[in-house]
Amino acid sequence: MKTVFTKDAPAPVGPYSQAVTHNGVLYCSGQIAIDPTTGQLVLDTIEKETALVLSNMDAVLKAAGTDRQHVIKCSVFVADIGQFDRINVVYQEFFGIVDAPARELVQVAKLPKGVNIEISAIAALPS
Repeated sequence: MKTVFTKDAPAPVGPYSQAVTHNGVLYCSGQIAIDPTTGQLVLDTIEKETALVLSNMDAVLKAAGTDRQHVIKCSVFVADIGQFDRINVVYQEFFGIVDAPARELVQVAKLPKGVNIEISAIAALPS
């Protein structure tokens, strides 16, 4: 197992790694909308929040030597399932509709730091 860290994504807010690799697979911890340059939360709109979460995930993928085309599965946790359609617009812009990764999107009671969305991912590492 190897840990992954990049300053281009927010540092973990708890005792965990941004991601770990094992046997050719990247396990990316949940990302939230913290601007990695300022350390501040960005909660203006669900669209901006989702875009920043995906940008942070992109930075972790890149640091591990992979990219969004190699993402196998995402887990999306939201505070309000009523924002499903708005989140999907940003998510689809990021991944596209063809060959999008597997995913679940579930509403949860509360997320870290009061954010509205958190996304984790599993990705293949290119050979």
